[in-house]
Amino acid sequence: MENSGNFDAMTTLSQVMKTLSERGIQREFRMNEKCEMKFENSDKVYQPAELVILKTYRFEGDSNPDDNAVLYVVKDNAGNRGMIIDSYGADSNYPGEEFDKFLRDIPVLESDEFNF
Repeated sequence: MENSGNFDAMTTLSQVMKTLSERGIQREFRMNEKCEMKFENSDKVYQPAELVILKTYRFEGDSNPDDNAVLYVVKDNAGNRGMIIDSYGADSNYPGEEFDKFLRDIPVLESDEFNF
């Protein structure tokens, strides 16, 4: 995970997810097989402009270069907060260009609230 000098920072995906869960962020935004981005347990289909990335965490496996992931903390225009998790490397959990394009089109507003 990228670390800006905080020696106590969490370094694993599971540690970050646990801390986010403790702060009330437990649901995921996921892209389905129709390339629709939805919030977990919701039927709403989101467009990139309806979301904001508040924080990005990158993880790289020490022993396996294919063991990489990115976790995005995301907020929708109604104030709902969730996460998008993208495994990348040899096997991505979102194949194809649609997911990558969708992510690139989400505005980024990095928040200090999630620096831990």
